[in-house]
Amino acid sequence: MVLDELYRVILDRKKNPVEGSYTRLLLDRGLDEILKKVGEECTEVILAAKNGKKDEVVYEIADLTYHI
Repeated sequence: MVLDELYRVILDRKKNPVEGSYTRLLLDRGLDEILKKVGEECTEVILAAKNGKKDEVVYEIADLTYHI
């Protein structure tokens, strides 16, 4: 399943830091920073849905899923 693979990648980035990894950057910055990003992504999903942009909604939901 895609979500299982995503989870494994995130755990790997946490365990084995990769220089320049965005995932690692968020992990280093901590929970508050991650939660701010989740909130930002939620807003982007809502705005894309409000504007009726299906492709944008799909993209933003994928982005939100990653950050969650």
